[in-house]
Amino acid sequence: MKKITIAVDGYSSCGKSTLAKALAKKLGYKYIDTGAMYRAVTLYLLRLGAEKILASASLIASTLRDIDLSFRMTPGKETSEIHLNGENVEKEIRSMPVAALVSRVSAVKEVRKRMVELQKEMGKGKGVILDGRDIGTVVFPDAELKLFMTADPEIRVRRRFNELKAKGINITVDEVRTNVSARDYEDTHREESPLLKAPDAVVLDNSFLSEEQQLEFAVRLLENQDPDR
Repeated sequence: MKKITIAVDGYSSCGKSTLAKALAKKLGYKYIDTGAMYRAVTLYLLRLGAEKILASASLIASTLRDIDLSFRMTPGKETSEIHLNGENVEKEIRSMPVAALVSRVSAVKEVRKRMVELQKEMGKGKGVILDGRDIGTVVFPDAELKLFMTADPEIRVRRRFNELKAKGINITVDEVRTNVSARDYEDTHREESPLLKAPDAVVLDNSFLSEEQQLEFAVRLLENQDPDR
């Protein structure tokens, strides 16, 4: 099968990364977690004092010049992990302080412009899977396969809660629900690259699907594509 570009967009806590990683492994594709990139920028800003920086467009632009993002393989892991200025921050970017601010940071024009530039560079060529919020609409609008993932909000809250608890993060279901709801609103209402379903994207509601069933769904879509692609 000819290699293509695959875009996976959708709401937070829908399992986009889980599916994208599994599909990349099965196909032998490169996987780029664009959400991790925005989280890494958010972490960097938090360390410097996010409120002050976010209040100034010029300060944001100057700060972005000091940020180097890369994905590197970690011994014992099957997929690459994000590094911020050479530091592996894969675990730290999943914290609640980062989750609470990432949608706001992602809405900043200067941030999105820089991240889209990096994503296009990282994903140029074929044989790549990217997941995020605007992959099929902005980053790679010509992607041969586009998935738009969604799930029942309460199911997404429970999944996120279980994920955080498994990592030893002390949090309540209500706190997770508030965070997920806020991120949904911010992601869909921001001026810069809001979360939208691309007209040619295939919707995958995984509310009651296992990880294996989701992977099978995506593989069937690929198999049913034009073989000349």
